[in-house]
Amino acid sequence: MLKLSRLTDYAAVVMAWIARHPDRPHPAADLAEAVSLPAPTVRKTLKMLVRAGLVTSVRGAQGGYRLARPASRITAADIIAAMEGPVAMTECSHDEGDCELLDTCGVADNWQRVSLAIRTLLESVTLAHLADTAPLKLPVRLPIQSISLPAAMA
Repeated sequence: MLKLSRLTDYAAVVMAWIARHPDRPHPAADLAEAVSLPAPTVRKTLKMLVRAGLVTSVRGAQGGYRLARPASRITAADIIAAMEGPVAMTECSHDEGDCELLDTCGVADNWQRVSLAIRTLLESVTLAHLADTAPLKLPVRLPIQSISLPAAMA
C-alpha cells in the first residue's frame, strides 16, 4: 500500500487551513486548536514547511505563519516533498545509480514511468484544490502525453 505519513497529512491540513484564511498570520497554537492537532505536532510540521519554503513565519505579537506563495502555486507534490522527500516509487526512480540491481532488474524504466505519472498527477493538484471543501474532480486520463507503455504491454 502506498501511504503518506501522518505528518504529511497533517501538513496538508494545516496548510489548507492557512489557505482558507490567508488574511492574517496564524500563530502555531491557534492553528493547532483550529485543526484539532497537538501543538507540538503542528510546530514540528510548520518548522519543516518553513525549511521547505512553503510557509513563512512572522515574529512578534502580530506574528504567525503564512503561505510563502499563493495556494494555487503550491502543489500536493510540494507538500509531500517537504515532509517526506522526493516523490518516487523506487530508489532508481529519483536517483540514478543508487541501486545495485539496475543493470539486471529489467523494470527500472517502467518504475520511472510510474513515478513520473504519480508525480505529474500530484503536481496537478494544488493547495487551493486541497483547501476547497468541494470534492476534487480528477481527470479521467492523466495529463501525461510522454509516458507510453511498450507495445507488448499496451
